[in-house]
Parts: sequence; C-alpha cells; structure tokens
Amino acid sequence: MEVAGLGAFMVSAAAMTTVLEHPASPVRELLASSPVIRRALMGLAMGLTSAALVYSPWGRRSGAHLNPAVTLTFLRLGKISRRDAIWYSCAQFAGGVVGIAIAALVLGQWISHPAVNYVVTAPGTLGARVAFIAEAGISFLLMLVVLSSSNHAPIARFTGVIVACLIACFITVEAPFSGTSMNPARTLGPDVVGAVWRGLWIYFLAPPLGMLAAAEVYLRARRGRSIRCAKLHHDDGPCIFGCGGQVHVT
Repeated sequence: MEVAGLGAFMVSAAAMTTVLEHPASPVRELLASSPVIRRALMGLAMGLTSAALVYSPWGRRSGAHLNPAVTLTFLRLGKISRRDAIWYSCAQFAGGVVGIAIAALVLGQWISHPAVNYVVTAPGTLGARVAFIAEAGISFLLMLVVLSSSNHAPIARFTGVIVACLIACFITVEAPFSGTSMNPARTLGPDVVGAVWRGLWIYFLAPPLGMLAAAEVYLRARRGRSIRCAKLHHDDGPCIFGCGGQVHVT
C-alpha cells in the first residue's frame, strides 16, 4: 500500500508537471507569463492527490506515511516498531522509483524534457544552503501540523485536508528554493530514473531533521501527555501499529 501510494503520488506529479510546464502543452502556453499561477495549480493538484491518498481505503489502512521522514519521526515517538519502520521506508523508496518509472513509460520523451526533467527536486538559484534551510523549515511545519491536528480530537478527522492545504501553499511559495520535496523517497525516485543527481544529500538530511525537530518541540509542548497512533483511521480492524485502536476517526 505504501509502494502504491507514493507511486501514485509520483505519477500525478509527473503528469501535472508535464501539463503545466512542457512547452508543447497548451496550458503552459496559456499561462506562459504566470509562473506563480502555474505553481499554485501544481500545488492544488498535489494537495488534492495527497488528500485522496490519505482518505483512500489503502491510505486509511497503512496510515499513508508515504515518506521515510514521517515514518522515522513516528519511530522516534515510539508509535511504530523498528522492524515496521524499516519495511515502510523500503516500500516508500520503492514507490518513488516505481512511480516515476511508470510515468516515464507513459509520458515518453515528454518527461525527459528540461522543463519537466523527471520532476526532480533540486536547489534553486539561491543555492544549496537556502534549499537545505527551506526544506528543513517546511518539513518542520508539516510534521508540527500533522501532530497538532491529529492529536486534537475535534479536528483530527480533517488532518489530511489540512496537510493538503499546507502542501499546496508550500509548492506555490517555496518551490523556487528547493522544489518542495519534504520526502527523501520522493526525491530519490526521479534521480534514479532520470539519472539526475543534484543535491540529493539535502533531501536525505533536511526533511528528517526538520520533522524530528518538530517532534521534539511537540513532545515538550505536550508535557508528558500521550501522543496518538501513527495512523489516523481505525475503522478497518485491529491497528497494525498495535495501539489498541485508541483513535477512531471515520
């Protein structure tokens, strides 16, 4: 489920980037002078994709981590076993590669065009340092929002929607600095398939550091109160993370 989830996310990212950025696309021609609008549309598309995956039957079952940095953070919080965290991370990295490989088969030479470039995430014109800071910052905010909303019962069920809105905003505003990855597996897939290796260390270090920092901040803010499960929905049988079904968000 984690393989399929991130794979679907990558296919969506590749398709939307081709539509919005490839010179032969009529949408790109129509919005040629409006890069902010194109990024906003990309953000909207990826936010909707994220929400669809979170609330899909498979996303409800697996928890829709889709990101090794998210899984690592829940490991730090004691909400997932080391064994499960390893397998989840392996599945997520596989999903990133498989998704882009499928997109490359479908899109052919369109995906290799420099304007699309296999939807790689790479440092912007301000360089690696700014990209690192930006990735760490948005990853910190993302995880802080996930923990805050999922542990607040009145709004827990809307966590996927809130995260989708955050992703849309990040892509619109932050993408020029680092490409808005927040996910080592999302970055590795295009690098492997497209053989584009630029600043990979940033995306392997900054998102986990940002999310782990958010977890530490949140733990201190909770002042010893327990943190809920590593998945949101518990309406499909016993929890795979062994939480006993503490949270029932339907």
